[in-house]
Amino acid sequence: MNGIRARIARAQAFYYLITGLWALFELDSFEWVTGPKTDDWLVKTVAVLVVAIGASLLVGGRRAPGPETAALGMASAAALFGIDCWYVWADEISEIYLLDAFAEGALVIAWLLPSRRRFRVGIVRRAAPHWRSHEKF
Repeated sequence: MNGIRARIARAQAFYYLITGLWALFELDSFEWVTGPKTDDWLVKTVAVLVVAIGASLLVGGRRAPGPETAALGMASAAALFGIDCWYVWADEISEIYLLDAFAEGALVIAWLLPSRRRFRVGIVRRAAPHWRSHEKF
């Protein structure tokens, strides 16, 4: 289980590092793909924050990620998913951001799946002895 979470953290870290560094150091090509921006300083501010989150996830994914790393990964992906969807729907940003929304949504689901599996397995293991005792009748 922890191996899955470590891989999710590292995958999200690399995605954030690549996209954040791209916006930070290659703003012209970033705007060519995503559309022109009015405030370059804001794009770079978001890029630095995305890089910081990516770096944190990379450190957290070196071992079995704790709840803090999982919360950071899930919360940041959910926040970026919501921003992408909201502002595409409001026609404020390019529809290309729906590709990012898809990636962010996939990350949220990826973080949730290991938790659900562990929860479901825990229920079955606790309940199993009771089921076996009834099988004798």
